[in-house]
Amino acid sequence: MKRSLALAMLLVLSLAPSARAANEADYKAAYAAAEAASKEAAGMRNQWTVTVSALAAARKAADGGDFDRAVAAAREAEALAKASIFQATSEKEAWKAMEIR
Repeated sequence: MKRSLALAMLLVLSLAPSARAANEADYKAAYAAAEAASKEAAGMRNQWTVTVSALAAARKAADGGDFDRAVAAAREAEALAKASIFQATSEKEAWKAMEIR
């Protein structure tokens, strides 16, 4: 019981936002992950336009030196890209259930 409580606390702490300000390295890592997910979605022909907009917002914030905002926008872009990937994969077979027989 104590072990599962400790694991739960570690999970909660890992999901909590960090208190330190983001730097350029944080931005580059977040942007690279978002860009990779976006390219995967584009390869599936299911890239959402809001993902592209979030990536552009991340770049703009980083160019202005606001790395906190840049990291947030890059993480949002990654989440959007992953959601579009999920949509593409789940709908790949789901259409068959809607087919009239």
